[in-house]
Amino acid sequence: MAWLRSLARSSTQLRRPLPPILSISSSFSSPADPLHSPPPAFGGLAPTEPGREKPRVVVLGTGWAGCRLMKGIDTGLYDVVCISPRNHMVFTPLLASTCVGTLEFRSVAEPVGRIQPAVSRAPGSYFFLARCNSIDPEAHTVHCETVTDGNAGSDLNPWKFKVSYDKLVIASGAEASTFGIHGVREHAIFLREVYHAQEIRRKLLLNLMLSDVPGISEEEKRRLLHCVVIGGGPTGVEFSGELSDFIIKDVHDRYSHVKDYINVTLIEANEILSSFDVRLRQYATNQLTKSGVRLVRGVVKDVQPQTIILNDGTEVPYGLLVWSTGVGPSPFVNSLPFPKAPGGRIGIDEWLRVPSVQDVFAVGDCSGFLEDTGKSVLPALAQVAERQGKYLAELLNKIGKAGGGHANSATNVELGDEFVYKHLGSMATVGRYKALVDLRQNKEGKGISLAGFLSWFIWRSAYLTRVVSWRNRFYVAINWLTTLVFGRDISRI
Repeated sequence: MAWLRSLARSSTQLRRPLPPILSISSSFSSPADPLHSPPPAFGGLAPTEPGREKPRVVVLGTGWAGCRLMKGIDTGLYDVVCISPRNHMVFTPLLASTCVGTLEFRSVAEPVGRIQPAVSRAPGSYFFLARCNSIDPEAHTVHCETVTDGNAGSDLNPWKFKVSYDKLVIASGAEASTFGIHGVREHAIFLREVYHAQEIRRKLLLNLMLSDVPGISEEEKRRLLHCVVIGGGPTGVEFSGELSDFIIKDVHDRYSHVKDYINVTLIEANEILSSFDVRLRQYATNQLTKSGVRLVRGVVKDVQPQTIILNDGTEVPYGLLVWSTGVGPSPFVNSLPFPKAPGGRIGIDEWLRVPSVQDVFAVGDCSGFLEDTGKSVLPALAQVAERQGKYLAELLNKIGKAGGGHANSATNVELGDEFVYKHLGSMATVGRYKALVDLRQNKEGKGISLAGFLSWFIWRSAYLTRVVSWRNRFYVAINWLTTLVFGRDISRI
C-alpha cells in the first residue's frame, strides 16, 4: 500500500498547475542536459487580477515571524508565496542541544509545508528556495535568485526571477554581529542555523578523535580540546552548559584518554545574562563554574586560525570557537531604500507597516519601530517575532475580509488596534539539570525569579509545548529520554 500512496501523491503533484509566467526570453541551449545548462530568464509570477484571482501575500523568510504569519494567514482569502534560502523553520531555543547530541537535528527543524500546507498544495501558493535581492515597491515586485548547494564541483547556475505581490511581508531576520573584528567569519562558527550546529558537532568530535592519535603533543591536545564561546547571552550560556554536561557525562566515559585535557571557556565583555535578575546571574555564574566552565571578562580584538587575541593582549588558543554575540541587520536589509529604525533595522509604524510605501510590512529581527512612533526598538527575541507574526496574520485577514487584499486597495480599511508587545519572561538552562526562569516584564520590574531543578523542569516543559508540530514534540521527547537512558550520540556523520 505504501507504493500506492506514493503514486497517488506523485499524481497529485503532477496535476498541480505551473505558476503563471510573465515572460520567457530564452530557452535551454541544450535540451539533453537541462540541469547544467544556462537557465532561461523567466519573468516570474505575474500580478494577480482582482475579481478573478485571490490577492497574493509574499513572505520573505522562514524564521519565527514569517512562519507564525503563514500559519495564521487565511488561505481562503490569500494565495501565499514564501521565498527563503531554507525550507524549514529552526526552533532556536533547542538548537544548542543538537550540537552535543542531546537532540537530533531534525527535532528542531520544522518544514514550511507542514506549517502552511497551502504552499505545497494550493494552485496559487508556492515555496521558492531563493533569496530576495531587491524590492521594487512602485511595481509591487520582488527580484529573487535561486539558492544552489554551492558545492565546488557544481556548475548549476542560479536562476533569477521576479514575483509580483499584493502584500509583502519582510521577515528575513538578522545576521550574527561580528563588530568588524578581523578573522571572525573565517575562523568562528555561529549558532543560528541547523548547519551551524552540524558544523560544531563535527568539529568537536573530530578534535576529540584527533587528540587521541599517537604523537600529538600535550600542548596541541590542550589546544584542540579547548572550546571557546564568545558571548554571555542566553545562547552562549546554554551552549556552554550543554557542552559541560557532554564533557562530564560522555567524554569522561568514552574518551577517557583525553578527558583531562578538554576545557570550556566563556568570554563576555560585561556580565553574562545581563537581562536577567542579578540573583539569577550569580546563580548561573556559580553553576557554570562548578561545571568546569572558565568565565573570562574581556573583549576580542583579533581572531587568528588557532588563537584569539583579547584587547589586553592575552592570547587564548582554541580548537573550537563558537561566536554568539547578538545580531545586526543583514546586507539585504541595509540595501533596502526604506527608512531605518535605530540600529539599522527596517523602520515600521504601530501596525508593522513600512510607512514610506504601500502594502509592505516588516516583522521579526529585521524590523524596528521608527523614532516618531514613540516606541523603543524591541529585542531580537523569538517571542517578539512570534507575537508580531501572529498579529500581522490577524491584521492581513481583517484587511482581506474588508476587500483590501489586492495591491493599493487598503488605504481606507480601518486597521484597528496597534501592535503591543508584552514580555512573557526569559528562560535559560545552565546544565546539570539546572535552569533559570525570570518572569519579570522588564529589567527594572518586579516578578517571579526561579533557579534550580524546578526551573529546569519548567524550561523543558515550556519549550516542549512551544515546538511547532506534534511530530517534532514526539521527536524531542524521545531524544531526551534516549539521552537520559543511553547517553548522547557521539557518531561523527
